[in-house]
Amino acid sequence: MSTTAENETDGVTVTPAAAEQARSLLEGEGMDTDEAGLRLFVQQGGCAGLSYGMRFDDSPESEDRVENHHGLRLFVDPSSLNYVDGAVVDFDDGLQSAGFHVENPNAESECGCGESFRT
Repeated sequence: MSTTAENETDGVTVTPAAAEQARSLLEGEGMDTDEAGLRLFVQQGGCAGLSYGMRFDDSPESEDRVENHHGLRLFVDPSSLNYVDGAVVDFDDGLQSAGFHVENPNAESECGCGESFRT
């Protein structure tokens, strides 16, 4: 399993607000926050070509990069890390844009809703 210290890339940053929200949701699902974590991945799709995905996993896969942010474990597979290295995961609880958001410096363009991007 990779860790931030062993890897030459910057990885992904998770803000305190996003980590707190994700930990709260993990606990609400009855998942062990010492082992489980938030998986960030990139998949084909969306109007700009690629889209972000997030889900909770019980544990990381053997090739995942595992990072710890404010008590939250973040799992990113190697191919997704190529697209999201240096990105910031944030959480906004505003009325019009509540939810997790990825600010990605690798994205050349994004669709209007910010859910898909092109590199």
